[in-house]
Amino acid sequence: MLDQVITAFECKDYQTAAKLLQKLLIESPENPWVQLYYGRLKEVSHQPQEAEKVYRQLLRFTTHSKIISQARQGLQRLEEIKQEEKQRAIAKSISAPDNNELGILVLEPINNELKTKATSNFAQIMQVDVYTARVTLPSQNWRVYRIGKIGELAFYGAQLQQAGIPCFWVKIPQIQQIQVFQVKYLSADKSQIKVVCQNEANQTGSMTFDLSEVTARVVGLLPIFEQVVDINARGKLERKTKTQDYAQFCDLHLPTRRSILRIYDQGYEFQQGLEIKPQASQNTMRINWNNLMNWIDKQLPEVKIWSDFKPFAQTVIDQTETLNQIPSHINIFRREKSHWDAAFHLYSGIIFTKNAAVQTSAKNNPN
Repeated sequence: MLDQVITAFECKDYQTAAKLLQKLLIESPENPWVQLYYGRLKEVSHQPQEAEKVYRQLLRFTTHSKIISQARQGLQRLEEIKQEEKQRAIAKSISAPDNNELGILVLEPINNELKTKATSNFAQIMQVDVYTARVTLPSQNWRVYRIGKIGELAFYGAQLQQAGIPCFWVKIPQIQQIQVFQVKYLSADKSQIKVVCQNEANQTGSMTFDLSEVTARVVGLLPIFEQVVDINARGKLERKTKTQDYAQFCDLHLPTRRSILRIYDQGYEFQQGLEIKPQASQNTMRINWNNLMNWIDKQLPEVKIWSDFKPFAQTVIDQTETLNQIPSHINIFRREKSHWDAAFHLYSGIIFTKNAAVQTSAKNNPN
């Protein structure tokens, strides 16, 4: 009867093959040849998961070289089909004009108790080995995982989310479109805050906003690099670039105005506006900055503070091609351009865009 099954497969008469296999599975369920053609039947019936299961069981328990060879060939066919389907889905996903834009896929921290299963799922979806998947999935902070066409990132991101792996994706142009105002000083009148600031064209003006408009605060330290002369291991003088200091930044997000107010310790005029007067101390700048931040803390006690810029930057600082496309809107005096500036704006911009998307979704789906 097995010969009849083989003949039916050669003639692509799968209906007859199914009837014959049904009898054989009752008479000889342990026969590896019967199991092999049962797997083939599942394969041609577009049941890839069932077919894969049968082929893998044959590889585990069978020693017959021909059966092992054909089971491996079956698994290879299934993998090729899977890859073709994936490529078609990606092509469809990026076919819309907006989905062809540059985007960024960010992995969110995952609980260690869930990491074993997540590692296996991640490896399967992203076609990487288990070790790579394990070290890629973050436990504490965001990790920039992939930069590419937003349609492709959305395709992979949706698969990851369905597999229980937290992630999100945003479009780079959305970040580029955020208005950034450099704050010179603030003054207050109850819940109304007046800010004197510079726009992207370095024009000075003022605006007034309500404290309720601020939905997020993003803080971070940006390294200040200097060329120094040092003595190397051979006792010779050599020039090195070292971090000599840090600039402190605080972004206030105003999503209804599609704007960020950027406060920078060396660019803020502490003599103006709020009564945060310069202190006669060696640490004048630090004291003044801390006083300003304490004042903001009291005004915005419920607003979330995002302060994980450094670990975020470490995952993206080598993505120079992408960072070159991000205008930093940071006016630190530097002898050479630093990608840390663009990385901070990217961090703040991702938070801004992600939160705006969540708020829009909540409005559209109130229940």
